[in-house]
Amino acid sequence: MKKEVVIIGGGIIGLCCAYYLQQDGHQVTIVDKSDISSGASFVNAGYITPSHIIPLAAPGMITKGLKWMLNSSSPFYVKPRLEADFLKWSWLFKKSATAKHVERSIPIIKDINLLSRELYIEMRNSDDFDFHLERKGLLMCYQTDKEGEAEWEMGKRAIKEGLNVQNLTKDEVKKIEPNVDFNIKGAVYFDSDAHMTPTNFMSQMIAFLKEKGVQFYTNEAITDLHFCDGKIISVETSKRTLKADEFVLSAGSWSAILGKKLAINIPLQAGKGYRIDVEQDTGITMPAILAEAKVAVTPMQGFTRFAGTMEIGGINHTINPKRVNAIAKAAETFYNGLEIPKKFIDNAACGLRPCSPDGLPYIGKANNYKNLTVATGHAMMGWSLGPATGKLVSELIGEKTTSMKLEGFEVERFS
Repeated sequence: MKKEVVIIGGGIIGLCCAYYLQQDGHQVTIVDKSDISSGASFVNAGYITPSHIIPLAAPGMITKGLKWMLNSSSPFYVKPRLEADFLKWSWLFKKSATAKHVERSIPIIKDINLLSRELYIEMRNSDDFDFHLERKGLLMCYQTDKEGEAEWEMGKRAIKEGLNVQNLTKDEVKKIEPNVDFNIKGAVYFDSDAHMTPTNFMSQMIAFLKEKGVQFYTNEAITDLHFCDGKIISVETSKRTLKADEFVLSAGSWSAILGKKLAINIPLQAGKGYRIDVEQDTGITMPAILAEAKVAVTPMQGFTRFAGTMEIGGINHTINPKRVNAIAKAAETFYNGLEIPKKFIDNAACGLRPCSPDGLPYIGKANNYKNLTVATGHAMMGWSLGPATGKLVSELIGEKTTSMKLEGFEVERFS
């Protein structure tokens, strides 16, 4: 049965939900508090990452977080604050950061990433899109033996999961990235990964959805939600009332706030990330993560993007110059001769990633509302998991067998 669906949130997850829902014949409306031109969906590294099989909540992250808490320019920074939601999230994060949780999560994360990669490729090969997508893999570049050993341990674990991974010397890296002078000892290379230009994809997807009849209401915040007998009846925005058969909550870092209005427990913290776009030739052609600095480097259409940091500090879009400068400095340290002009650093932007306490997204039906599907909490994998999440949401709403099992993604697993 075809349904009317309202999607709350127009980031990469919301757009991909709309894409698959309209393909299945549903009538779709997207409502977003912004004009859908900025935020995490626009400033991310553009990676499709089957290589990223380790969840954020992993052994050692608590120790690193405590160590880096005193350094506001560190790769992972947690701003301590006496807020109930933050304290609860921190406790759940600590509880989740176990070896058992990591082992359980690895195949789940790998499978949903591989599904999403194939769906991106399927979209790109259709007649509907011509967005930038390249599958060149990903280099995990390291400068120290200690970091190299740690990266290779993760590489070997990925090999056990069936991924193609190689441990390269600096000379071997030079053969596949000949136009730059790396200051590294070597790199772990993941053949499985691909990369894109987010702004390119987002603009094409929005235009495509509008052409297909998807209604967009932008710059309209949700002010209230009305429900009765276990169903959401309508949502109120600052300008209108929207009724529908089904609702999708994909509002990123704001999802937990809206969840509270429905008495749904969706622990989330906003993880701020930054990007610097260098709009001049850098010679860089291979996507890379600078391991010690946790900085992502992506050759995009017309520029090279340097992105990084995870700053758990509440919902705000304040640019911290120290963190931006740390990204630029790391890039210049790993690439000999690279100089990032101040004008590009001054034009840095940030976005808020919705982080669950266990590093896994929330994808599924809410327990007490039969017509509400939740899709949020993707943290640093939001871009990578957009299409897979959208397809799973459409299958749930269409009451179809899902493309993969949803165990591990349960919406109210912390209730």
